[in-house]
Amino acid sequence: MSSENGQGGGGAGGAPPEQLALIRESVREARAPRAKPRTWRGAALAERLPVARVLVDKGVLHLDRYFDYAVPAELDAEAQPGVRVRVRFGAGRHRVRDGRREGGGLIDGFLVERLAESDYSGPLAALAQVVSPEPVLSEELLRLARAVADRYAGSLADVLQLAVPPRSARAEKRPSPEPLPPPPVPGAGSWSRYEHGAAFVESLASGGAPRAVWNALPGPGWSEEIARAVAATLASGRGALVVVPDGRAAARVDAALTEVLGEGRHALLTADAGPEKRYGQWLAVSRGSVRAVVGTRAAMFAPVRDLGLVVIWDDGDDSHSEQHAPQPHARDVLLLRAALDKCAFLLGSWSCTVEAAQLVENGWARPLVAGREQVRGAAPLVRTVGDGDLARDEAARAARLPTLAWQAVRDGLRHGPVLVQVPRRGYVPRMACAQCRAPARCRHCAGPLEARDAGALECGWCGRAEGDWHCPECGGFRLRAQVVGARRTAEELGRAFPAVPVRTSGREQVLDTVPGTPALVVSTPGAEPVAEGGYAAALLLDGWAMLGRPDLRAGEDALRRWIAAGALVRPQADGGTVVVVAEPTLRPVQALVRWDPVGHAVRELAERAELGFPPVSRMAAVSGTAEALAEFLGTAELPSDAEVLGPVPVPVTRAGAPRRAGAPPPGEHWERALVRVPPGSGAALAAALKSAQAARMARGSGSGGGSGGGSGNGEAVRVRIDPPDIG
Repeated sequence: MSSENGQGGGGAGGAPPEQLALIRESVREARAPRAKPRTWRGAALAERLPVARVLVDKGVLHLDRYFDYAVPAELDAEAQPGVRVRVRFGAGRHRVRDGRREGGGLIDGFLVERLAESDYSGPLAALAQVVSPEPVLSEELLRLARAVADRYAGSLADVLQLAVPPRSARAEKRPSPEPLPPPPVPGAGSWSRYEHGAAFVESLASGGAPRAVWNALPGPGWSEEIARAVAATLASGRGALVVVPDGRAAARVDAALTEVLGEGRHALLTADAGPEKRYGQWLAVSRGSVRAVVGTRAAMFAPVRDLGLVVIWDDGDDSHSEQHAPQPHARDVLLLRAALDKCAFLLGSWSCTVEAAQLVENGWARPLVAGREQVRGAAPLVRTVGDGDLARDEAARAARLPTLAWQAVRDGLRHGPVLVQVPRRGYVPRMACAQCRAPARCRHCAGPLEARDAGALECGWCGRAEGDWHCPECGGFRLRAQVVGARRTAEELGRAFPAVPVRTSGREQVLDTVPGTPALVVSTPGAEPVAEGGYAAALLLDGWAMLGRPDLRAGEDALRRWIAAGALVRPQADGGTVVVVAEPTLRPVQALVRWDPVGHAVRELAERAELGFPPVSRMAAVSGTAEALAEFLGTAELPSDAEVLGPVPVPVTRAGAPRRAGAPPPGEHWERALVRVPPGSGAALAAALKSAQAARMARGSGSGGGSGGGSGNGEAVRVRIDPPDIG
């Protein structure tokens, strides 16, 4: 050792050893009171309301409850009800230090409320972190999410994943604009075309809460009429929410609201905006800067303050049904909001669903319709072509277009564009009478009959075999399968009309608008572009492909899609013509000819009431492997008036093929049972299925959450309340 080292005593910079020891001791004393990040070990608790009740983001039914956590004093100011937090979840009772539970993995959650003390007798873990001081979960939104979870037998955490968008820190840092004063009361405008239409707008402007089912007249005026209803609600000092099926419809309502209200009074919530911009718009709504919202399905949970009106357009569209657990429907969510917030409700469409007819039938809503003279003046002329016409016209039959359709296309092209609607590929055929084309149904449960590989008939609902079927309508014994899909329609039309441009709109590319010049526009249902000035004619091909779907809603859905296409055609007085290729005597075709979707829905509702079909009854679909399904149904404490139909096999998902929501994993053989209850027992059915699923998941280790669950052998069982496609 050198002499310098010996004199320095090992201290830094020549400091004596005694001084170095004192420095180290002071450092240790300074570190002692500080809490370890995200565990807050040794940290003092908040003096007032030291307990935080947290909803953890675990979408499993047996954990669908609140958990209590201690609030460190350092987080007291930020840990307010409604904020996002992170907590440690999964620590056992044995991991306790200084009276504080420790361990477990970090997980996101929402702080629901602050309490003075906890109902839990053991030690509490501390809040790990307040992610953001922005309150995003209001009492109203929490109440709505709980009601949706209970109705659909799902977990509250799953519903909140749908209701609250992902956080964007940059969007939260930006201030929202100051709210604008209420706009002036608008005039009735085109609402005067409807009976009680002007009175509906006046009621909204005066602070009333009318509830109406609106059968809109054909044409583009529906978006402007929605905008006027929203403006009247804003004029009363309240907020409004509009939910539409797709981005194209949202853009039309957005443009109409801008024209009626001006800039800055409404927010557009669609996925096309991107996560950050959409979250910024959502925050503006949550903060009260904007009082009106228009958006697609996810906007049904938008936190509009002082909600005065909820509107849903075209509730029969498949896009309104959420595909993520617990798979709520936008119409039912808005019905819950109207009941919870005691606000006005408007369900509008060119057509009319059976659920809409039921709202009027039971007196919950009033009809908002136009007189027959107004309807005849706005609707196009509808002409029919049946199989008999095709059989007599062999040349046209080979090209799938009868003479009447050719004439309509040729005449329409002289004055403007012609729309050709072709059913999507993939529609599954069902059986029908070969003579009168009435759907073949089971004698026991009235479910659709299907032909298996061996040719034997079986019910698609209860699985019973049908050996001696005969048609109850005409007495016939022969069956036929329906037409499936389109056959190169665009190519055929292009060869037939070589001088006319042919445009397509479908899954690959959906057109929004087309010019008013002569052209052939071939579109799948739901993808029809709007033509400037309206279409001169429309051709609805392969009607049997839509009417022959193995679904209870086949007729209703076909009529809705036909009317949606026909509503884009010019009125009959301006030469507008619609030709539908389907059996003329069928009820949906006759309703299209008369342009009477309401009458069709009322008759459908009466038949479903007689047979016990939804929406008169409540129904749940339960699917899984045969063993798991039998175990689930055996342990579930179903209501005494519940009826189980099935089980029946579920089509096997092919490897590499697109997998629908709720479909079995590729290669697995699943079965499905339908459980239905009469009116008044729907809540009991949902509660029973939710309890059985929660108990099954708590016992086992299988995968699944929300709409699925696991057992000890890992086999999932999926539950869906009010499935849109029951066969």
